[in-house]
Amino acid sequence: MSHTYDELKAKTVAELREIAAGMQHEAVQGYTQLNKEHLLAAMCKALNIDMHVHHKGKPAGAGKSAIKSQMKELKAQRNAALGAHDRPRLKAVRHQMHELRRALRKAAASAPK
Repeated sequence: MSHTYDELKAKTVAELREIAAGMQHEAVQGYTQLNKEHLLAAMCKALNIDMHVHHKGKPAGAGKSAIKSQMKELKAQRNAALGAHDRPRLKAVRHQMHELRRALRKAAASAPK
C-alpha cells in the first residue's frame, strides 16, 4: 500500500508502529523505541517519500513592486482627501497605507538575503 507524507503525519505513533512492523528495511529497525518524529523520518526513508512540505506560492499582489504601486495610488487618494477636507476618506486611506507598509516590511523580511 502506498502512503503519502501527509497521510503518515496524520497518523498516531501506534498506527505508525503497526505499519512499520510489516516493513523490512534497515531504516525502521527498532521502530518500537522511536518517537513519532524519528519514526516518520525512518518510514519516509524506507518508502522513498519526500519529507519536504511544499508550500503554495506567494499570493497575488504580495510582491514589493505591487505594494509600492498601490502605495503610490493611495498617496494620490490621500492628497485628494486632504484637499477636499474629507476626514472619513482620509482616515480610511491612511489605514490602507498603514496595512500596506506592514505588508511591505513583511515582504522585505522574508526576502532571501
